[in-house]
Amino acid sequence: MATYKELKAQMAELEAQAAMARAAEFQEVLAEIRAKVADYGFTEQDIFGRASGRPTKRAKSGAPARYRDPKTGATWSGRGRAPSWIKDAKNRDRFLIGSQGCALEDEREV
Repeated sequence: MATYKELKAQMAELEAQAAMARAAEFQEVLAEIRAKVADYGFTEQDIFGRASGRPTKRAKSGAPARYRDPKTGATWSGRGRAPSWIKDAKNRDRFLIGSQGCALEDEREV
């Protein structure tokens, strides 16, 4: 029966042989694949599918904007931290979208 050291040496030798065999076959296989891709006109999406290993980004279905800054046109949904243009306002009604408040502010600036 072989000793642990002998088996370990055999394993290392086999790993080296496997790496050499893989390297030798690698270029052949790659050349074959490239030739078939060129012949058949495959695309990356045909081969790897839609995701290609990465998750797709989905558009956020956030809340619609409720407030608009009359000066810059910036909007805010009313959720989360208030932007600087509205955070100190005591009455936010004048910034509401679709109300008389925002329309009146626009008319005064003209």
